Amino acid sequence: MPTRLGLLDCIERYFAAAPIPDARIEAVGALDVPLGDPAWPYPARPRPDAGAVRADDVRAAVTLQEGAGLPVALEWICERTPEVASAARAAGLAVEDLPLLVVDTPVELVLPPEVHLYLVGADDPQLARYQRVAETAFAHPGGPVDVGETPAHGSAEFVARVAALRERIAAGRTVMMVALEDGAPVAVGSHQPVDVEGTEVSEVVGVATLPRLRARGLGAGLASALVSHARETADLVFLTAGDDDVARVYERAGFARLATTGVADRPVRPADA
Repeated sequence: MPTRLGLLDCIERYFAAAPIPDARIEAVGALDVPLGDPAWPYPARPRPDAGAVRADDVRAAVTLQEGAGLPVALEWICERTPEVASAARAAGLAVEDLPLLVVDTPVELVLPPEVHLYLVGADDPQLARYQRVAETAFAHPGGPVDVGETPAHGSAEFVARVAALRERIAAGRTVMMVALEDGAPVAVGSHQPVDVEGTEVSEVVGVATLPRLRARGLGAGLASALVSHARETADLVFLTAGDDDVARVYERAGFARLATTGVADRPVRPADA
């Protein structure tokens, strides 16, 4: 495995390359701001070798994102650009530190025998339902709670998200897997391969289990399957975990802590909580 510095360099190049097919990259101070489809947004990130990120850079990035109808979002690797956290806070954003993990020694984990795993095709008529499983899961973090799958709705925003996902699957830029039990989706997840200067790198994203079915090993088993698929072509597989507890789930699948991802967005107001 490359050195820690080499891995972080590769991951930063991945993040720089990932938005290019979808977005125009606008340089604002020491930040790059991808401006593209709000249905598949990318966060602003520090531009390598552009100097320190300042609060004014963050404010300008926020103005661009809001003007383009994009969510306010900034991400960075804390060990590479530690000053971004204070700049984001000075610009009025809420900051969170998340574990950044890389596959070290993959571990094959088996899903429960009654759960079957499938690759999702771009023409799958149930794609909207799989997306709803993910959104339901992320709306209810934590341990098992008695929340079933929320039926897919037809809002314009939801339809656009599903359409963007379908296009990415068709192009091979998102590889999605779904776990089915009795024919119904209970967990989903994806990895997103990108060619980084001749080296394929893939990020595992969106691993989600219906809240009432957690603590059965579905997330770890799905992550293991995603890693196995990604490593058929990718030289590096990584992810950002939602917190330390989630990171421990991924460690069961062979991930190891590499660094810390900083994320910043608008603070949640009490009325929105």
